[in-house]
Amino acid sequence: MYQHFFKRAFDLILSLIAIVTLSPLLVVLTVMGWIAMGGNPFFTQERPGRNEKVFKLIKYRSMTDKRDMSGKLLPDAERLNRYGKMLRATSLDELPSLINIIKGDMSIVGPRPLLIEYLPWYNDKERHRHDVRPGLTGWAQVNGRNTLEWEKRFQADIYYVNNVSFAFDVKILLMTIKKVLVHEGVADATRAVEPNFATQRRKQMENNKL
Repeated sequence: MYQHFFKRAFDLILSLIAIVTLSPLLVVLTVMGWIAMGGNPFFTQERPGRNEKVFKLIKYRSMTDKRDMSGKLLPDAERLNRYGKMLRATSLDELPSLINIIKGDMSIVGPRPLLIEYLPWYNDKERHRHDVRPGLTGWAQVNGRNTLEWEKRFQADIYYVNNVSFAFDVKILLMTIKKVLVHEGVADATRAVEPNFATQRRKQMENNKL
C-alpha cells in the first residue's frame, strides 16, 4: 500500500520542504557554479526511469567544458576542478534532482538512475531495478556507493525493489545523512568517471565465448 499510494506523497512533501529550506543554499551554489564552471551551472542528461521511461536528470555540473587546442574536450580528470570535487564529496551536486522528484521522474529513495546505454546489457533480473522510480539515494548507495561491483549494486537494487516500505525508506535516508556528514566514500565520489557497466558486461560476454 505504501509503494502504490503513500510513497509519492512522501516524496512530494519531503522534496518541497527540502527546496524551501535549502533555497538560500541553492541560490549560492547556482551563482558559485556559474562562476566556477564559466557558464551554465546545471548538468542535464537523459536517464531511464520507472519502466525504462526516459527523463532528463538535473544536477549541478561538477566538470568544466575546457578543451584542447583542437577544440576537443579535455579528459574528465582534468575537467573535474576543486569546486566540482567539493560538490561530489558533499553530494550537493544532487540537489537539483529534487526537481525531478517533484515532476515525478524520481523518488527520494530508489535505485540510482544509470546511463541509457546500459539498458541492452541488463539481464532479466537486473532489469527489474526499473520497476520503481529511480532514487536520489538508495540501498546500494548506503552499502558501498560506487565501490561496489556492478553485480552487487544490482543485487542491492533488486533487494530494495522487492522490499519497499516506509520503514526501509526512512532507514536508508538516515544512513544517507550519516554517510554524507562523515564524508564516507568521499574519495570514490570525487573520481572523474566510474567504471562503465556496458563495457564490463561486453568483455564478460566475450570472455565467456572463448
